[in-house]
Amino acid sequence: MGLQINIDNGGTLTDICVNQDGVVKKTKVLTTPYDLSKCFFEGLQKASGVVYGEQNVSRLLEEADLIRYSTTQGTNAICERKGPRLGLIIDAAARDLPVRLAEEDPEVFEALVGDRLVFLGSDMVMGEEAEIEVVKAINKLTAAGANRLVVSFGGADFESVEDRFKKVVLRKYPRHLLGAVPVLYGCDVAMDRDVVRRTWTALINSFLHTSMEAFLFNAENRLRAYRTKNPLLIFRNDGDASRVAKTVAIKTYSSGPRGGMEGLRSFAKLYNLGDVVMIDVGGTTTDIGQCLHGKIAEVRRGHVEGITVSFPLCEIFSAGAGGSSIFKAVNGRIVIGPESVGAVPGPAAFGRGGKEATITDASLLSGIFDPKSYFGGGMNLDLDRAATAVSINIAQPLGLELDAALLQMEHAYEDKIAVELHRHTKVSKGTVLLAFGGAGPLNACGVAEKAGIDTVAVPQLAAVFSANGIGSCDISQRYTVVLEDRSSAGVADALAELKVKAARDMFAEGFGEGEYEVIGRLVAETADGEEVSRPVGDLQIFLNEFAQADVVELEVVAVKSLRQDAGKSARFVEGSPAKSHGERNVLTRDQGRIDVPVYKLAELKAGDFAAGPAILEEDYFTCRVLDGWTFVVSDAGDIMLNRKG
Repeated sequence: MGLQINIDNGGTLTDICVNQDGVVKKTKVLTTPYDLSKCFFEGLQKASGVVYGEQNVSRLLEEADLIRYSTTQGTNAICERKGPRLGLIIDAAARDLPVRLAEEDPEVFEALVGDRLVFLGSDMVMGEEAEIEVVKAINKLTAAGANRLVVSFGGADFESVEDRFKKVVLRKYPRHLLGAVPVLYGCDVAMDRDVVRRTWTALINSFLHTSMEAFLFNAENRLRAYRTKNPLLIFRNDGDASRVAKTVAIKTYSSGPRGGMEGLRSFAKLYNLGDVVMIDVGGTTTDIGQCLHGKIAEVRRGHVEGITVSFPLCEIFSAGAGGSSIFKAVNGRIVIGPESVGAVPGPAAFGRGGKEATITDASLLSGIFDPKSYFGGGMNLDLDRAATAVSINIAQPLGLELDAALLQMEHAYEDKIAVELHRHTKVSKGTVLLAFGGAGPLNACGVAEKAGIDTVAVPQLAAVFSANGIGSCDISQRYTVVLEDRSSAGVADALAELKVKAARDMFAEGFGEGEYEVIGRLVAETADGEEVSRPVGDLQIFLNEFAQADVVELEVVAVKSLRQDAGKSARFVEGSPAKSHGERNVLTRDQGRIDVPVYKLAELKAGDFAAGPAILEEDYFTCRVLDGWTFVVSDAGDIMLNRKG
């Protein structure tokens, strides 16, 4: 396997896993949102110290066979509505399009576009007055404050209209001019005939592009300075990876959580679990997904914040509640998120200038965290600042004593995640809750109780579970073309053309002909929206059966397989009572503040078990075991918690 580096960049923390011949070593650094390349290289520097006993980034990068990167920055940007102001130019014949776009999600449409909208007739774009009309449209949007533009026309000839628009823009606004406004065309991102899907895909891609481009190309340039032998690979939300230059911004959306979904699937297989739901709790969001009978839900037309887009995506849902989400008292009740304090300034307890209340502050004040051992001992938490933030923002507005406010914050946080779990998954009697992410295990038992779940699993690598999960991915490129000629010859010609593109792109990824597999399929979309697919090998049967289909598309994927299926299995079997590391005075729900045992995961052996109330602790995560719950360690080092009765 060699040495592989996996990096998962979150809104608050950046996780790094180094897998060397099957042995995983991990670390974390604070995310630096003002310059993501800074935390990227700080993470590599810290990881080299973990691997070699001394910091040596050059050696780490020289020995690395693969460097994979995933991020939640896109998820967080959409969730918090933080990004550029977009202007939208659409066909004057589609006056109802803004309404149809807003129907998908009125809040997101308002945040991304609002009233920065221009209707322009396609006949004007194709006519003699094109230069005047295009310039007027662009000037109107830039005057309204738009700093990125999206152009999306409808109709069968949308590509030719957008191409004509593009030529005018290149003449009138050369890219070398200072202040030239970036313009994205719907046909550049997707050839989807559905104008609503295609327009939303272009809008979201444009919204995410700026921050992702600046960081990724900067990181890649800095890696070149170390003369790395392999390029930086971006883990995408379709479960595969590719080079920076071959990835569009929208495919980075939820790429970090998708790594968690890959880990979820592997974990379910390892323990033969038929129904597992996950909560991946980071600093800004809680990402939710489900694995049923070894399969995770993937749809050909995926969803971003519930908005249907043109690309296939895994069904992952993000709730605005994480370890750094802001708690407020509004009209006599606690409201959580979606705003987050992020890594800068961070929770008040971090002592970096944060003044808002978060669940991290509440957990510290409740005694769950040890101020000295938190974050592997690399960050001393400030009790006084945390107490001030909770008192001013929660306790005083609600007229509560501090301890009562802490308990209400805890319940409100667990309620919010439990509600989101039921909204986005199907919970049954046999459902197991897999909790991971830096803040995932912390309140997992409480979330499970409120969601009606009796079993919780916490992976040994919970703190870096998504980073570890992206290690099991292939390198691929995907292509889709609408078939105008549906004859056998037409399909053969289209397939040959896409294979040429695949050969070029996979060569750029470092693989020659014969080193990767090309898989093709035909997808028909009927008038009632039903989709039916067939392998290219079933060509004639398919074409005869769906000759009247509204749209037939050819999809091709070129894939270099890197996934390894070792066929391993593991079990949770009780052996000996666990030995505690010490005690901690913790605020409980029924008994007030009492001393509870603390168990260090690194000191536990397979089969060790104990009962709550207790604290389970690892360098980068803490799990609160509530009264009425027991835990046992598996022979693979993972934890299973069960609610008695």
